[in-house]
Amino acid sequence: MNFNKGTLMYTKIIPVLFAFGILCSCENDVEEIASLTKKEKVPISKGKNVEFIYSEKSDVKIKITAPLMEEYGEDKNKYMEMTEGIKVLFYDSLLNIASTLTSNYAIHRVSEDIMEAKDDVVVVNDKGEVLNTEHLIWLKDSAKIYTEEFVKITTEDEIIMGDGMEANQDFTKWKIYNITGIINIKEESDSLKTD
Repeated sequence: MNFNKGTLMYTKIIPVLFAFGILCSCENDVEEIASLTKKEKVPISKGKNVEFIYSEKSDVKIKITAPLMEEYGEDKNKYMEMTEGIKVLFYDSLLNIASTLTSNYAIHRVSEDIMEAKDDVVVVNDKGEVLNTEHLIWLKDSAKIYTEEFVKITTEDEIIMGDGMEANQDFTKWKIYNITGIINIKEESDSLKTD
């Protein structure tokens, strides 16, 4: 075989250029790597049309229903997520419904025994008073509900709006922190009557 210097040079340069091209084309997209290595949130248990009943001394106090409940975490970090909404019924000592709470989303932090309701939260008590807010925290141990968000409470006589409130869990005793407006319904409906 007759090799000249040019042919020998090409046989050495081509593989080097090929290897260089492969090495240069290897690029790791940071977002792609993060998405591949990120742990996907997978529930440890999942239930559809779930119902929880809390009782004290064999008396039913609270009934919670949700179309979907997913449980995540372990031990101190365990929580339950209700992404398709929740309905909570609070009972009095005679097993009458004292109040209801509904929302489009809720999360229950098990170790803290705290439930957060979000997205169109509505609480109605047995007097017909209605609380509307976007975020409400329920402390089961102290039997209280509260929020620091905007609230609207509608009673028989008036609509009261404000920022932040607290109440007992059956919403029979409540207090708005910063009242921003009051609309008297009774006066307006009385003025519409004709003699």
